[in-house]
Amino acid sequence: MKNYFILFIFMACIVPLIGQRQVETLKSEINALADQIENEVIEWRRDFHQYPELSNREFKTAEKIASYLQSLGLKVQTNIAHTGVVGILECANPGPVIGLRADIDGLPVIERVDLEFASKETSTYLGQDVGVMHACGHDTHIAMLMGAAKILTTMKDKLYGTYKFIFQPAEEGAPPGEKGGAKLMIEEGVMKNPNIDVVFGLHISSGLEANKIRYKAGGAMAAADRFVIKVKGKQTHGSRPWAGVDPITVSAQIINGIQTIISRQTDLTKEGAVISVGKIQGGVRNNIIPEECEMVGTIRTLDIEMQKKIHEDLRRTATKIAESAGATAEVDITIGYPVTYNDPNLTRVMLPTLFNVAGEENVIVSKAITGAEDFSFYAQEVPGLFLFLGGMKPGMSPIDAPPHHTPDFYVDESGLKLGVKVLCHLGIDYSMNQ
Repeated sequence: MKNYFILFIFMACIVPLIGQRQVETLKSEINALADQIENEVIEWRRDFHQYPELSNREFKTAEKIASYLQSLGLKVQTNIAHTGVVGILECANPGPVIGLRADIDGLPVIERVDLEFASKETSTYLGQDVGVMHACGHDTHIAMLMGAAKILTTMKDKLYGTYKFIFQPAEEGAPPGEKGGAKLMIEEGVMKNPNIDVVFGLHISSGLEANKIRYKAGGAMAAADRFVIKVKGKQTHGSRPWAGVDPITVSAQIINGIQTIISRQTDLTKEGAVISVGKIQGGVRNNIIPEECEMVGTIRTLDIEMQKKIHEDLRRTATKIAESAGATAEVDITIGYPVTYNDPNLTRVMLPTLFNVAGEENVIVSKAITGAEDFSFYAQEVPGLFLFLGGMKPGMSPIDAPPHHTPDFYVDESGLKLGVKVLCHLGIDYSMNQ
């Protein structure tokens, strides 16, 4: 009996140790492979950067992705949500289904960064001839996920579970009148067959130093809703405003009034919120007060209850201001992307992984931001974790870093290898802890 007891104690100690050594060996192998393919990842990124395509028009981009995933021997699904591509990797050992997601569309921006691989592409957007640029770093997202797919496929005989590599179109929003993006991917079954248990995503950040990671548990990015306010007055000659009701003046009062929704009616100690008018249009010439004026804008919120209240406040403020001037206001609010919510428990469990890969000193707790991301739709379906990866030159001030969605947007490629490692390590650690 004594010998059996000693054997039990020995096994209780040595088996976890062996398992831990296996995990450490896997992680070392990932890091070595990431070093080996770094240049390849950068080459992919530069190719996608040079030839960007707009939302729901990512035809050549999708072909390149699908062709590469097929060359790895993965099961490949195409034409999801128009141009989406999904690669499925079934590992040797049973385990959870892990979704890793990258977005693939560019923006209608003319690039002016002095790069050998700068975009010269053009297209048509809303009836206008435009330049096309990866001005939000989606080219880096594609390349990093392709790198992760290569590494994980190479190691599949040692891994657990199933990986779904999701290359999603139209994150920036489908063209008017079209459906697209994460929401359509989900409608068309991307979370099913096999059913995804958890989803991870990375986004490059031009204002965060390369080889650093930023995260926030809970609401990390804002819900983004679109509003249209149509003010109807009474048309008259510009020389006789008293003979009509001026919808332009009323619109100006509404713009000022709705700002007080944020500054005077919203509890900003709870969460941040923003209302911005991005477009106003009314009239045809200088001496005619028109009958109608239209405003279009965005509402950004980080809390569902605050979102509902701000919608109600916007309707009331606009209609009552218009009514006070003898005009009418029609308010239409379109629900857009929901809050990007990082599951708190998942974030807590995966934080040691981030510390291990990047170094604890390089993992930064972030405040919520009022930008929006349609990764939020996946995180409504299953626990999700969305992270920001540094893309700014080391030593540069964030103040001097060109913002996303601008012609000068720039990514320092030295941090892409870390992004590949993060995606791989998140998947492996999660699968082996289930």
